[in-house]
Amino acid sequence: MNPRNLLWSLPDSPPLGRWVTRALGAGLAAAAYLLCLPWDLRNRAETPGAIDETSPVTALGITALAVTMLALAAYIGFRDRLGWALLLVAGPPATLMYVSFDSHPEPDAAVWPLAWGAFALVMGAGVLAVAGFARLFRDSESEA
Repeated sequence: MNPRNLLWSLPDSPPLGRWVTRALGAGLAAAAYLLCLPWDLRNRAETPGAIDETSPVTALGITALAVTMLALAAYIGFRDRLGWALLLVAGPPATLMYVSFDSHPEPDAAVWPLAWGAFALVMGAGVLAVAGFARLFRDSESEA
């Protein structure tokens, strides 16, 4: 396998390689979310009567997820169309976040739809911005 193949335009590549690359991109985005923001299904109040729950989410995890997603967005944006970058890189984490928020009991999750919408919008905007910037570095002859 030639390492140069890793930078060819996906729309011009064979269908099997194109779909394998897209599936790997989506899988890596989902895996990054699950590794960087682990779910604690045993959410509990820090002290009796407190409204804040414990959470395994850390600033380091959020930073690692952002760096991973932006790197994937640059790679997919360089090789494929912007719509695919949005779907493959921002889609899996946004879906997993929705499932995570939806699994919380109702009393403590009254504003989760707004939080999910805001986070999904930020992820999508960041992915589109980086993917669009990465497309600037493509050769003009490889444009589809």
